[in-house]
Amino acid sequence: MNAIAQLLGRSGLLKLDYNLLRAAMVIIFAWFGYDKWFESEIKALLPIITHGPFTSWTIPVLGIRGTSIFLGASEWTFGALLLLGFWNKKAGMLGALGSTATFISTLTAMPFVPDAWDAGAGGFPAMTNNSAFLLKDLVLLAVSVYLLKQDVQRVLNQDAQRLPAGANMNA
Repeated sequence: MNAIAQLLGRSGLLKLDYNLLRAAMVIIFAWFGYDKWFESEIKALLPIITHGPFTSWTIPVLGIRGTSIFLGASEWTFGALLLLGFWNKKAGMLGALGSTATFISTLTAMPFVPDAWDAGAGGFPAMTNNSAFLLKDLVLLAVSVYLLKQDVQRVLNQDAQRLPAGANMNA
């Protein structure tokens, strides 16, 4: 195992984690955002949207088409900010913050989604497709928090480098 660990450590492969995760999130937001522009996608997500504590307001206020536009535009905005984060630390931080909020929002819907737990298998924790679809957002939330942590640190480091010696960043 030590030989494998040393090989992996020297390969540089493990240094890709931050950029790989950022790129994956950009692709996910681009793809999922694209789907949201179609009413058929929103109609399929109605059980999740209408029962989510942070999303239930969208259909009554915006309607199906408005919700579709709102969610699609939000996902593309966060994806674009994450993409810009490769070059602009503050844009990346905003994208990671939006991404974190997105997946907190979707995960909080999980307990309230109808037919989320398979009654034929005894209910919770036996999942149906509704809850399994949302469970993937746990990993996406973890990635979002990791990117947010890294981006906040990048912004703080950048600001610290701009200060003259002895200056107080909190002043």
